[in-house]
Amino acid sequence: MHRLTIVSLKSLIAVLLALLLICQTVVVPTIAANMAAMLPPLAYLQWPGVIAAAVFVLCLQVTLVYVWRMLSLVREGIIFNPRAFRYVDVILGSIILATIIVLGSLITITNAQAGSPSIALLCVLGIIVGSMLALLVVVLRGLLRQASQLESDLAEVV
Repeated sequence: MHRLTIVSLKSLIAVLLALLLICQTVVVPTIAANMAAMLPPLAYLQWPGVIAAAVFVLCLQVTLVYVWRMLSLVREGIIFNPRAFRYVDVILGSIILATIIVLGSLITITNAQAGSPSIALLCVLGIIVGSMLALLVVVLRGLLRQASQLESDLAEVV
C-alpha cells in the first residue's frame, strides 16, 4: 500500500479520535443534562445514557486504534503476522459490544417511552449496520487467514 495512503488514513483517524473524545467528554454529558432538565420524568435516564454513550464511543475509539495498528503492520509489510489476528479480534469485539449497547439503548428507550419513532428507527438502523460490520469483519478475518496460509505455503516452496 502506498505510504501516502497510510499517512492520510492515520491522519484522518487521529482527527476522528480527537472529535470522538470531545463528544465523549463534553457533548454527550451536556446534551444529557439539557434533556434531563427539559424532561424531568425521564431525568433518571441521564447517567445511564451518558455511560452507554461513553462506552459506545470508547468502542469506536478502540476500533480506530486497532485499525491504526493494522495500518502499521501493512506499512511494515508484515500484515500476515499473528498479531494481526488479535487486532482483528479486538475490532470485532468492539463492533459487537457497540451493537449490543445500541440494542440495550433501544430496549431502554422503548420501555421508558422516552424516544420518538425516529430515534427507535435510528437504533434499529444502528443494530443492522453493526451486525453487518461484524459479519464483514468475520469474512475479512477469514480472508486474512487464507492469505496468511498462502504466504506460509509460498515461503516453504521458495
